[in-house]
Amino acid sequence: MRALTEIGFWRVLRFAVMAVAMAVFRLAVLPPCRAAFLRLLGARIGRGVVLHDVRFFNCYRRGFGGLRLGDNCFIGDECMIDLADEVILADQVTLAERVTVLTHLNVGYADHPLQEYFPAMSAPVRLEHGCFVGANATLLAGVTVGPRSFIAAGSVVTQDVPAGYLVGGVPAKPLRRIEEKDAQVS
Repeated sequence: MRALTEIGFWRVLRFAVMAVAMAVFRLAVLPPCRAAFLRLLGARIGRGVVLHDVRFFNCYRRGFGGLRLGDNCFIGDECMIDLADEVILADQVTLAERVTVLTHLNVGYADHPLQEYFPAMSAPVRLEHGCFVGANATLLAGVTVGPRSFIAAGSVVTQDVPAGYLVGGVPAKPLRRIEEKDAQVS
């Protein structure tokens, strides 16, 4: 009852509708069927996208209109994507298994004792062209991963990642610059 009082009837109703939609989504076992269903819900999904058993949550907040997946993206099994704010994956982005993408922070109800220190917030997450996120990595709200960057497995990304870098650790730190192949023809 407290949730109804704090967030309102319409948000609770939207939560219920999205819970049903996610149950239907889970029944679609083929990646093209999953992509088509997400398009029906308002997501912008490019060509050649492969969606394994991905979980979406907070769909009742920003919704699927805030999900953009470019061409030839791959999202592995058991990834969790928070749709409290926008999630944008450019072309050829790969999320390995069990990647978590968070777009918000909220410690609890308005009177929670930590709200003073950690106020509720949301911010989009952007992954630019050709980046890779390793298994069990976590991306926090507001980060942008630059093009051709590699996030090592198990990393926690708390700040933007520049283009062409390998980052890893908790919190993720730059480990080395990824060298581009020599473009000269012999």
